[in-house]
Amino acid sequence: MQRYILSRLVQSAGILIGVLLIVFFMLQMTGDPVSLMVSRNASPEQVEALREELGYNRPVMVQFFDFFTDALTGDFGMSLRHRQPSLKLILDRLPATVELAATALMFALVIGVPLGLLGGSNPNSFWDIMARGAGLIGQTIPNFWLALILIVILSVHLGWFPTFGRNTWSLFGLTLPTRSVVLPAFALGLFTTGQIVRFVRSAVLEIKNEDYVRTAYSKGLSDRNIYMRHILRNASIPLISIIGVQFGYLMSGSIYIETIFSWPGLGNLLAEAIGNRDFALVQAIAFFTSLVVVALNLLTDVAYGLADPRIRYGD
Repeated sequence: MQRYILSRLVQSAGILIGVLLIVFFMLQMTGDPVSLMVSRNASPEQVEALREELGYNRPVMVQFFDFFTDALTGDFGMSLRHRQPSLKLILDRLPATVELAATALMFALVIGVPLGLLGGSNPNSFWDIMARGAGLIGQTIPNFWLALILIVILSVHLGWFPTFGRNTWSLFGLTLPTRSVVLPAFALGLFTTGQIVRFVRSAVLEIKNEDYVRTAYSKGLSDRNIYMRHILRNASIPLISIIGVQFGYLMSGSIYIETIFSWPGLGNLLAEAIGNRDFALVQAIAFFTSLVVVALNLLTDVAYGLADPRIRYGD
């Protein structure tokens, strides 16, 4: 187990370095950010002076080496647009993205796990049809299209939810979400809901045919005990990996949903930074989200091994 964790740490470090390389050189190919920062009437001398001030007149490899060494210390430079440290902007927007991703994952689990369990327990029944339909719909409907439909129906026509923005309220010093998170979280979590429904249904159908389940039935155990102690418990072990991967996806893949709902999170910030060619901010967000995804995958693998004692990594 220790050897596996060490190897995964080394792999994670290599992935993060690769992300820095890809993001840096892809941004270099998008154009000169200085052209967006000066007026059209600026002279070539003024443009060159600003480029020299920002360091964009240096060789590309020199810029990357400086960026890489600074990133190791947590310094991602100043945002060209906001004139603030990039890391500070990320940390300011992070709570909103975590709230949205956590709520979306909660929706997916509350809907997906019971529906998948009912569908797998009763093949070809009404609940099974519902489970298969939910899995198909969840993985085929684009979330940005669903977001627009939800806004038109539930916000504009019915007025049940706000159309944009993030509102919170405090309780005993804790910041809690309000109705404003419901629509973006549901739209964001629909794909994850479909995956969980299909996975739980397939796992239940497979586990039902295992020898230890038939033995439990032969002992006269009730259906409730069998499903809770044997079927659902064993299905939850691989479900851990699905939850970890999907939470990372929800954290890093919310750019469209946050833009549609004007949600003040990392996705919205990234869209603004890309539009403004804010190199420092885009690089910082890409690295930070990659770090979160890699860390979640590592924690998921460790939790998977702890949940199932039969697993021995690296042996």
